[in-house]
Amino acid sequence: MAGPLTLRVVEDLAQVPARQWNALAGGHPFLRHEFFSALHETGCATGGTGWLPQFLTLWDGAELRAALPLYLKSHSYGEYVFDWAWADAYHRHGLEYYPKLTAAVPFSPVTGARVLAATADARRQLVAAALELARSVSSLHILFPPEGEARELAAAGMMLRQGIQFHWVNPGYHTFDEFLATLTHDKRKRIKQDRRKVREAGIAFRWKLGREIAAGDWRFFTRCYNLTYRAHLSSPYLNLAFFTRLGECLPEHLLLVVAERDGKPIASALNLFTQDALYGRYWGATGYVPCLHFETCYYQALEFCIARGIRAFEGGAQGEHKLARGFLPEVTWSAHWLRHPQFADAVEKFLAREAAGVARHVDELAERSPFRAPAEDG
Repeated sequence: MAGPLTLRVVEDLAQVPARQWNALAGGHPFLRHEFFSALHETGCATGGTGWLPQFLTLWDGAELRAALPLYLKSHSYGEYVFDWAWADAYHRHGLEYYPKLTAAVPFSPVTGARVLAATADARRQLVAAALELARSVSSLHILFPPEGEARELAAAGMMLRQGIQFHWVNPGYHTFDEFLATLTHDKRKRIKQDRRKVREAGIAFRWKLGREIAAGDWRFFTRCYNLTYRAHLSSPYLNLAFFTRLGECLPEHLLLVVAERDGKPIASALNLFTQDALYGRYWGATGYVPCLHFETCYYQALEFCIARGIRAFEGGAQGEHKLARGFLPEVTWSAHWLRHPQFADAVEKFLAREAAGVARHVDELAERSPFRAPAEDG
């Protein structure tokens, strides 16, 4: 007869065998042991940056049965589910919102399992343990789970929140022109104009995969990434050590798009991918060229998906401008629990109003579909 499962909070992921963790992660690159370890060991997601790992794990002896990538947060940066108003309301009433517990992939608004578990019973035990642990802080937030998992979290007593991203779906295009042919005339014309401006600027592109990405490529990409953050008056979350580490430990998932003029790199974009999906992540340029962002981040990635038969491209957070380029709205989910009952009640009412607004906005976006109606001529 099996013994009772044991809960353990892990601050150092080196204490968890990578093989066991990855077996639960199911092949998602952002959930792999190597990805989290790279974030932690290069100083990007640590207690010093406001992301103290408190990974909640469930063990059967030496075998890992469930895990939740949980962080003790001292701020709300790098989450992409914005709760600053909640924190401000706490502060105005003399209450502490931070620290809080957040289950997420730091700096990555990518949907994927958060409660990694071998069985439904282990999943329920882990969620119950997370809610109990949250009683020592203000709140628990589980960000970007798939809808089915979000519904399970709601059944466990958490409040659900919806957001919108824009994803591109590949039904089996053979060429980029075949994709263009499915768009309305004005959208097709816009994309062709975008691409022509970049070509006329004398810019060419190279795709570098995994171990083809050399040390100099990583240095240039990091420079571009830092320039983009500075241009937005923000501090970059990630560093050269992290990107280099990704190249070493997850090369099979990496695509670096490099834009060059006269043989010299001027921009680059980093994507992660699997056989099923490509995730647009970070980009930057050393100077402004009209439409360079769209070509480097979107059109080159779409070309790659079509060439590889990848069925979906998740372009990252926000960005209604993606709609005109063949991306469609996709609802994202998060789950929240607040210890303070009055604030929990207020947030629950706010989320109900917000969800209605999200639903209306999705309907409005659907009416602006970039795709031709079936009977429409090209």
